[in-house]
This record gives sequence, structure tokens and C-alpha cells, in this order.
Amino acid sequence: MDYKKTNASPNTITRDLNEVNAQTGNIYEAIAIIAKRSNQIGIGLKEELTAKLAEFASTTDNLEEIFENREQIEISKFYERLPKPTSMAVQEFLEERTYFRGPEAEEDTSKEEN
Repeated sequence: MDYKKTNASPNTITRDLNEVNAQTGNIYEAIAIIAKRSNQIGIGLKEELTAKLAEFASTTDNLEEIFENREQIEISKFYERLPKPTSMAVQEFLEERTYFRGPEAEEDTSKEEN
């Protein structure tokens, strides 16, 4: 997924709990789903940033290289300006782009097989 093209707000917004609760019928389940997705997004962004910054890594750092490495600074600033992973996860959940299934779905399929 391209996290850079998300329409999540970079600022904190108040959410309607009924809207969050609508998909699952249980606010705690919805929050757990959003939290797991947020962790996935955060890990993905961190891996992507680490890979991009690894291109600039050198075994010996001298003072001149540190001050001249503006590209690395720009990449870091870009990732800092992105919305937080939690905001992205909430937006995906509200737009119904998050796939989830509960344990009751797995129980139903096992009962049908027997």
C-alpha cells in the first residue's frame, strides 16, 4: 500500500464512536483491529525509511559528510510530516478498506465442514 497517498489527517480529530462501532458492533473489537493495523503500518513505514536511509550509510563519518547530507535530512522530514500510523489505520477502517475476521467466522467454517 502506498502510505504517501493516504487521505488521513495529520492532525488529531474527534471521531464519532458510533461510526467506528458500526462495522463490528463492538467498540473494543474495532479499537483492537485499528491498533493491529496501526502496528502493521508503523512497521512498514519504519522498514521503508530504514531502507532509504541505509543507502546513505557509510563506514566512516567525517564532519563534512554529516553537514552535506541534505538528501537524508529531506527524506527524514518527509516521513515526519506523514500522518501517524494510527490516523492512517483509523481512516482505512472507516473507509472499510481494512480486512478482518473474528474467531466466530473460523468456528462457523469448521462447523460447516463437519
